[in-house]
Formats: sequence, C-alpha cells, structure tokens
Amino acid sequence: MSILTLDHVYKSFNSVHAVQDLSLDLPPGIIFGLLGPNGAGKTTTIRMIMDIIIPDKGKILIMDELNSQKMRDQVGYLPEERGLYRKMKIGELLTFLAEMKELKPAQSKKRIDYWLERFELSDWKDKKAEELSRGMQQKVQFISTIIHEPNLIILDEPFTGLDPINSELVKNVMLEQKERGATIIFSTHLMDQVEKLCDSICLINEGKSVLSGELKRIKKNFRRNSIRMEFNGDAKFLIDTTLVQKFKQNDDYTEVYPAENKSIQNILQVAIKEVEISKFEVMEPSLHEIFIETVTKKKKEQISE
Repeated sequence: MSILTLDHVYKSFNSVHAVQDLSLDLPPGIIFGLLGPNGAGKTTTIRMIMDIIIPDKGKILIMDELNSQKMRDQVGYLPEERGLYRKMKIGELLTFLAEMKELKPAQSKKRIDYWLERFELSDWKDKKAEELSRGMQQKVQFISTIIHEPNLIILDEPFTGLDPINSELVKNVMLEQKERGATIIFSTHLMDQVEKLCDSICLINEGKSVLSGELKRIKKNFRRNSIRMEFNGDAKFLIDTTLVQKFKQNDDYTEVYPAENKSIQNILQVAIKEVEISKFEVMEPSLHEIFIETVTKKKKEQISE
C-alpha cells in the first residue's frame, strides 16, 4: 500500500503554472525530502495534499483512497506559517487539537503529558500560548502534528526557531515516527538535514520534478571522479600528467583528478609507493552541490531553447 500518491497533478494560478505533471508514490516508513528553490511549487503541492487547494488535473490518493476529510485525519501537518490560539492554555490547546483528530480524552491526556515532558514543556501546560517563546511554540505545534500518530506527516521547515538541542530532539522524533511506520514529507532549505534524514527526495523547479529518487542512488550518479587524499611525503605522482589530470591543494587535504583512461585504483597503486597515506576517499558531492548544479543546468537549457 502506498501512503501517498500524486498522479500527474497540475495546478495553475492564472498564467503561472505552479505545479506541472507531478507524480509521486510514497511507501510507508520513509522520510521524503520535497526540495526546490523559492517559488518552485513545494507549498502549492503540500496545500493540494491537504486539500486546501484543488488540483486542476490529476489525482491525489492517501493510503490508496481519494483525498477526503476521513483520509486527512491520517495526516499530521506542520505548516511553514506557524499559528496557535494565543489565548488558550497549552494543555487545553493540545486537548482540543487531539480531539479534532478523534482521540479519546483519556488517550489524548496520556499522550499530551508524555510529549510535554519529552519536550521539557510540562511546567508550561497551564500557560497561555502567547506566554511561550517562539521556540516553545514551535515545539507545541510539532507535538500537535504527531500526537494522533498519523500515517502521513508533512513538515514544512520544522527546525525554524529551534536551537541545536531541540533541533536534535525533533530529528530523533522524526526517526522514531519513521520507525513506527509513518511516512514523512520533509520540506526545507537545510540541505545538511536532508542528507542526514531523507531516504528519497524530489527536487522541484518551476513546478516540475527535475530530479527524484533514492538519495544514495542520486549521489552515486553525481559522484565526481576525484579523490580526497591526506598524506606525508613527496608526491611526485601529482605532476605526472599521464596519471593526474589536475589536483587542488587545500589546507589539510589534496583533491586529485585522474587523467583520462586512468582509474582511482591506478592513482592509489602509484601513491602508496611514494607517500604515507592517512586518508584516501572518493569525493562525494553534497546535496547542496547537486541542488545548485541541477537547477542551474535546467535554467541554461531553458535559455538555450
């Protein structure tokens, strides 16, 4: 069973094509990165999943059923635009939001007490939302997103306003929810967090999917044919143009590019004869580099057309 399916979805606002022919199929128990530059269509996509706006074309299925109020009760949504009822006390607010997701009072009380303690907010249970700091409010809203243990969790910039300790706590809870079997859609501009957390990604640019799939596979396909080396000794092999195309000397390592028709193994075989190697690894591009390269390439292709 798929937790979420988008089947050739389109959405336009007058002459602006916000989402064009977007298809996704997300299984249970993964963290999925929905990425893209500002205005790419990420928020529009999320709002269509939440039935806040309606697609012009295409279908959206939650747990293999058409998007409906019943199915949206299986979803937890943390929007980028935060909002709590400022005059309500935290305990009452979470009880109200839990009941909206059809949790029974005894069940919701137990979960509220657990999560408030987990996020070090127990002493604030009887305080009004407006009395809490921005970071505290963010934690309360995160709790409200997961309290009913939804099958699909949508987090739009969940680390905004959180210090490193609480960011780590939210990250750990996300991994726990994944382990529980929930599917998490994670939209953010923090590429390092995506690399740490996501199993698969979809990069949207101008409403279209331009790169999608398993993160490990994507990084493997973008792997540069270069090596990071740390060594002691006289590396004469670096100036052998039949072996090394070029190299870059950095503060604490050297980046080496093999010559044409030379493999990484060729470099290693020669290097171990000349220097004492302390580190030798294939350079893996960061997701940030992949993001920039993909979007830039797409823009160049559009210009050339």
